[in-house]
Amino acid sequence: MSASPVIALRKAIRAYLFADAGFAAALGQKLYDEAPRGAEPPYALFGEAQLRDWSADLSPGAEQLFTIGVTSTMRGLSEALELAQRIADLLDEAALTLQEHRLVDLRFLSMETRRDQNGRFARVNLRFRAPTEHL
Repeated sequence: MSASPVIALRKAIRAYLFADAGFAAALGQKLYDEAPRGAEPPYALFGEAQLRDWSADLSPGAEQLFTIGVTSTMRGLSEALELAQRIADLLDEAALTLQEHRLVDLRFLSMETRRDQNGRFARVNLRFRAPTEHL
């Protein structure tokens, strides 16, 4: 199984989030695979992804479990939580169009908060599930 469903889903998520005025106002184009050196928070990152076979008899498919993390340097977790909640609300059950794949369902599963580097960074990780079928 190739990684192309992961790439197709990430491209569709980027396009969908960047088209939302509220997301664009809060984060601009700051949704990365890896934050560039010197990137100023807040920003969002695609995190870990698991890809599993989800094929039916005549229909190849994949199930993705993936994470999007939000990083902030504001005191407390409120900024990171607000941005993360916006992403969760936008993506939960979103009808995205993927290249060479059909999104069956996109669901928000869970949220986890933490502080890094002695509390300097607030991080919120969102976990999603997305089964897809190859066209």
